[in-house]
Amino acid sequence: MDSTRVTEHPTSHERPQSGAGPTDPRGALLRTQEPLRTAPAAALPAQARMGDAQAEPDTAAPCPKSGQAPSEHAQPALSEHSQPAATEPDPHRPRPAPETIPAQPGGEPDRSGGTVGSLERRSGQGVAPGAPMPMRRDGDRLRFVGAATRRIARGIDLDEIVMGLCRATVPTFSDAILVYLREPLPVGDERPTGPMVLRLRRTDRIPEERDTEGGFMPALQPEQPVDLAVVTAEQCEVRPGGALAEVLRGVRPVFADAPAAHDALPELLGPDAELTVPTGQRAILAPLRGRRRVIGAAVFLRRPERMAFEQDDLLVAAQLATHSALGIDKAVLYGREAYIADELQRTMLPEALPKCTGVRLAHRYLPAAETARVGGDWYDAIPLPGSRVALVVGDVMGHSMTSAAIMGQLRTTAQTLAGLDLPPQEVLHHLDEQAQRLGTDRMATCLYAVYDPVSHRITIANAGHPPPVLLHLGGRAEVLRVPPGAPIGVGGVDFEAVELDAPAGGTLLLYTDGLVESRLRDVWTGIEQLREKLAATAQLTGPDHPPPLEALCDEVLDMLGPGDRDDDIALLAARFDGIAPSDVAYWFLEPEEMAPGRARRLARHALSRWGLEELTDSVELLISEVVTNAVRYATRPVTLRLLRTDVLRCEVTDDVPQLPRLRQARATDEGGRGLYLVNRLAKRWGATRLSAGKVVWFELNQA
Repeated sequence: MDSTRVTEHPTSHERPQSGAGPTDPRGALLRTQEPLRTAPAAALPAQARMGDAQAEPDTAAPCPKSGQAPSEHAQPALSEHSQPAATEPDPHRPRPAPETIPAQPGGEPDRSGGTVGSLERRSGQGVAPGAPMPMRRDGDRLRFVGAATRRIARGIDLDEIVMGLCRATVPTFSDAILVYLREPLPVGDERPTGPMVLRLRRTDRIPEERDTEGGFMPALQPEQPVDLAVVTAEQCEVRPGGALAEVLRGVRPVFADAPAAHDALPELLGPDAELTVPTGQRAILAPLRGRRRVIGAAVFLRRPERMAFEQDDLLVAAQLATHSALGIDKAVLYGREAYIADELQRTMLPEALPKCTGVRLAHRYLPAAETARVGGDWYDAIPLPGSRVALVVGDVMGHSMTSAAIMGQLRTTAQTLAGLDLPPQEVLHHLDEQAQRLGTDRMATCLYAVYDPVSHRITIANAGHPPPVLLHLGGRAEVLRVPPGAPIGVGGVDFEAVELDAPAGGTLLLYTDGLVESRLRDVWTGIEQLREKLAATAQLTGPDHPPPLEALCDEVLDMLGPGDRDDDIALLAARFDGIAPSDVAYWFLEPEEMAPGRARRLARHALSRWGLEELTDSVELLISEVVTNAVRYATRPVTLRLLRTDVLRCEVTDDVPQLPRLRQARATDEGGRGLYLVNRLAKRWGATRLSAGKVVWFELNQA
């Protein structure tokens, strides 16, 4: 094999060599290999890799030709690089395997004090026809370690690294491998608590039948196949001061017949370990040590009919264990960082949108990449006084942890400003000031809209964000004309709001630029494609029925091509159901003593018209208490409004900014029990401060 040509195919082996002369060029006499001690073939784990070839019937080795001495006798001297004269092809000789990672090293001591493996590396004798050739020189080991470590380093997560270790070593270095990892795996500088527990993470092995044309011979078949789960322990607890603890503390790999491993392997593999480990130096126990502590162990096994490991193979096992352990350590740290980033992004975005009166909502969020599930895109729906709802979508520049943190601050600020019932343009103005306080380079785009289901109107203010698209009930999709505005964080700019119709049955789509802009198209081309996609989807359900909201969001995301995911995508869809005028009752009450009685009579008539007479007593009692508190301090007319949807909602508005608080009245107090009754009888209630006063509301279930 050309020593300068190395490929990474760990399942291939060295090309069989021809016979050699009677003596080694350096004077070492070739001797017959002693018979190997055999153990039951069932000793090895019985878990095969998928994709390995099936075996063909075994072939017998050819008999010596007439006049040719057996292999154990001396042969005519040949140079190390010479080739014997070929007379005719040997039908029993396996075809050469492709040049790739060298095969297993190994060898047992012979009677002359040398190793059979060292002679086989030079002569090729002493190896069964078709069996994997051992590594012929130390350079083979170096090339194998280099290729194996590169394969291990390609893994990112824990399973990929462990699989890389198994696939790189089987069958090139060992016939089987067992990888045990600590459970739970410590992360970073964490100090594990409790005893050390090792659990079997993965096993790999050469299948029972091997391809003779690929350089393998069929293995000895066990009389009764033994399951790996029966003869090995999937979990073990490392006893402090025990044999396994001593081997793990020593960090260095050891042979199975070493005194340190004699008791450590049964403790790791279970009480039947003696049946699973071949005799002699055909098993290596290698601790896996990360940056600060032992995180597991690997067991390399060879079949009894194969050559044993050599002393240099301990160095190979140590290299494999070290690279694997460091990779596992980094994979655990990477997993923790990805988990923290994912949790940060998930907590920054709403888990579920609120149920608002007169509008149905659906949302989607797609990160820019699965490996970095953080970004600056956000969406929100905030209930407002008067059964209104604020719809918000924004995009902080970038998709990093910093962008996610800024997004969380801006979203919290928007929720606080929405609670003050400020106009949309004022909300964007305060968001711009907040972004400037966070830093000079904190830029974001945002679109803030307020929908009123009673008036069927929507007010929109924009800060450099792509315009929304309105899908009408008849199937016509329209890009709304809203002032573009400057992005948040620029400072010194005014924002303008526009008020538009929001017809019942229409669907408003708010989105971030990741949906319509990519390397393959500009933003306006993407907006036009989005409009056409919405119109085509609406045609499927007909002009009288809007498409289902969730299915509509999925159809919109289907317009993304393979190369269109350059940025995060936030999508918020709002279906305008509105509240019919016949389901709304609205009155003005003068702040006088007769106002509570008049409010009770008006509410009684409205409930009778709606067929809700069974709620009359509860509604009259609660309205009387809330209106009484309002007219006591109000200086302007008090408004009373009843809304009939899936629940009955009552709203009382006055010009006093102080919010009422629920408190427990004492026995001697003349008042203070009104809100207590509201809290006990109503399904929900609340009080919200307005720009010029407050609104107190409560809801009752319809019978």
